[in-house]
Amino acid sequence: MAQTEATASARAWRGVAWLTFLGTAVSLGLSLGLNYLLLFSDALTPFGRSMMTAVLVPVIIGLPLFALIGWQQLQIRGYRQELNRSGTYDRLTGCLNGPVFTSMVERRTIRPSAPGPRSGAFLVIHSEHIRSINLRFGLEWGDEALRLIATTIQSSVRAEDLIGRIGTSMFGVFLSGATEAEAKEIGERIRARVAQVYFAPRGTEDALTIKVGGVVFEKEVDFADMFQSAEQRISDAQDDAGFELKHLHS
Repeated sequence: MAQTEATASARAWRGVAWLTFLGTAVSLGLSLGLNYLLLFSDALTPFGRSMMTAVLVPVIIGLPLFALIGWQQLQIRGYRQELNRSGTYDRLTGCLNGPVFTSMVERRTIRPSAPGPRSGAFLVIHSEHIRSINLRFGLEWGDEALRLIATTIQSSVRAEDLIGRIGTSMFGVFLSGATEAEAKEIGERIRARVAQVYFAPRGTEDALTIKVGGVVFEKEVDFADMFQSAEQRISDAQDDAGFELKHLHS
């Protein structure tokens, strides 16, 4: 493996050296050729020829060179933005990925240096029949169902709320500073809107269903405690009974 990387690096440096040599040779040839042609112009004085050379050579060489460098800088910036986005957001749903979501929630609930209230609510949303969709219609339709659910969640919460994909078919929603009534309203809104989503894989309409579990807290609390308690609420909930919020006490 190390030998392969060394070979690739050596090949890359040979390419750089060859390009540098060719670029320098072309620049020298262009400068010499232009000076040679200007020698035969009777309309120009020696000073005029030197000025023409001083202006034309940098323009002819520098303009395309710096345009190329600028274009490459734009591409590198785009690659960096894509890399940063892929390290922060889930590619399929556009929600925060699990590690980033967990870190951001802990920053708001545990770390004393972070601004904002130490109270709020945490919801766990589980799409229970994604596996069935995958088996019946294929993985692409399971992915589409997850995208629809994620979009519905994003449109149902407040602007300051955090949404993360914390499992294959599981989402977390952190409602900073939310009261029990607000959290319950948001949870029920998500359930209702997901149930209304039109989903018809292969022309066969199929309802999307989710289970929601949640906790509310008023003091600093660990992410693991919130998640376990909210997940337990999902296990205890009836399919048609909405959901209840559990109070956590630190």
